[in-house]
Amino acid sequence: MSSKFPKKEKLKSESLIHGIFEEGKSITSYPLKLIYLDMKVPAKVKVQCGFTVPKRNFKSAVKRNRIKRLLRESYRLNKEQIFNNIEGSFAFLFLYLGKDMPEYEEVDKKMQVILKQFLIKVTNENPIK
Repeated sequence: MSSKFPKKEKLKSESLIHGIFEEGKSITSYPLKLIYLDMKVPAKVKVQCGFTVPKRNFKSAVKRNRIKRLLRESYRLNKEQIFNNIEGSFAFLFLYLGKDMPEYEEVDKKMQVILKQFLIKVTNENPIK
């Protein structure tokens, strides 16, 4: 499995993003929150993923972009956990809830925790037949 984050894995559909906020389920491991939605229609990829940092907490676009880069890199390196262990297609939206500028190690540790929690939740909801 490649550890790239290609364009087709990026969440860009505005209607899908609205759907995630309206119907999605969430998992929180402060300072990260994962909102996910099971896509009914099989997609070309297993997971489409987006990242967001609220402007309310970080006024500077430079800081928001830095946090999003940290989140993307951490996801890119840890996504193998998900791709190898799920059935179906999902849309992910990661939110950064903290008010302080994070270090990469903190973001990476919380990303691993949140992805493990997601796997546990999904495998309990959809047991293999």
